[in-house]
Amino acid sequence: MNRGLLAAGTVVVIALGVQNVLAHHSFAAAYDLDDAVSVTGKVVEVRLTNPHSWFFLEVEGPAGQVERWAFEAGTPSGMIRNGYSPSAIPDGSEVTINGFRAKDKTQTMGMLRELVTPDGRTFGMFGPTEGPGAR
Repeated sequence: MNRGLLAAGTVVVIALGVQNVLAHHSFAAAYDLDDAVSVTGKVVEVRLTNPHSWFFLEVEGPAGQVERWAFEAGTPSGMIRNGYSPSAIPDGSEVTINGFRAKDKTQTMGMLRELVTPDGRTFGMFGPTEGPGAR
């Protein structure tokens, strides 16, 4: 194989990898870390998908309408490694999520800092905050 062609191919592969790394956002780019938010609602979906997990809640808005809130959490592998399981918080459970609001205030979205169940169990961005494996 021609060394020039091999070198050019290597440069292309590296450039594509750098583009993917640069495309990954930081939480501070999407969320206002000075705008804390606390939302209580019913869990309607939990997604343990890469690169980050998501918790979706139905929340009663100020005028009585139902709003769907989305909270971004840590990596699925980090949450599972720290003791979180998909059955830990069943759909329909009422929870309170404390976190930070999206910079775009038109979105009902935030970054999860802490999720608290009615029985007092607490989950952080990467899973349980108490007990074995807690962080």
